[in-house]
Amino acid sequence: MREYELSPSLLSADFGYVMRDVESITPYCSFLHLDVMDGHYVPNLTIGVPVIKSIRKHSDLILDTHLMITNPEEFIKPFADAGSDYITFHVECTEDPVKLISDIRSLGKKAGIAIHPDTPADALYPFMKKGAVDLILVMSVRPGFGGQSYIPESTVRIADYRKRLDENGSDAILSVDGGINIKTVKEASEAGARLLVAGSAVFGHEDPGQAAKELYSLIGVEV
Repeated sequence: MREYELSPSLLSADFGYVMRDVESITPYCSFLHLDVMDGHYVPNLTIGVPVIKSIRKHSDLILDTHLMITNPEEFIKPFADAGSDYITFHVECTEDPVKLISDIRSLGKKAGIAIHPDTPADALYPFMKKGAVDLILVMSVRPGFGGQSYIPESTVRIADYRKRLDENGSDAILSVDGGINIKTVKEASEAGARLLVAGSAVFGHEDPGQAAKELYSLIGVEV
């Protein structure tokens, strides 16, 4: 993994030409972010297991699956079997996040934990310890829809988490999702995010590959 990586969010792709859009960013990106919404935890419905399974057949990108669902325990195996590489659940959606992380890892996958912007930051402090989790995802919008504006207070949370991860020697990837574009990507990366999820800023562009290159250039990454 490079010092900074983009994870373009499929939520903003043209679903009539999904693989065309995926292939357009493949030369520049190693990750693909897959937003799974259930209409309960968030007020929207998106993709599920069959879509991820189909993408896996045609792409070698790291599939970064973000479960915005109320019962993640019931779905980690189907999403693992579909080909997800990272499976990230919300801390608000489980009573036993430690067990869920262990269960995801037992399936041979990387485990991530996400936090809603309205949830106190200290809810994730126990996961800043070395080896506790593989990925920490800071939501910088209120999850549910693409194209929202970055919440400025997210920068403070990212910086706080970056400091704690580094102090604990954790190699967990610190990711940020929401409102990442040409105006915010540098702020989020300088605060300490290493995996930057960008939806409309990439797939909303007429040339997603060129859009990804431009975002990388703003954070000093040559692709």
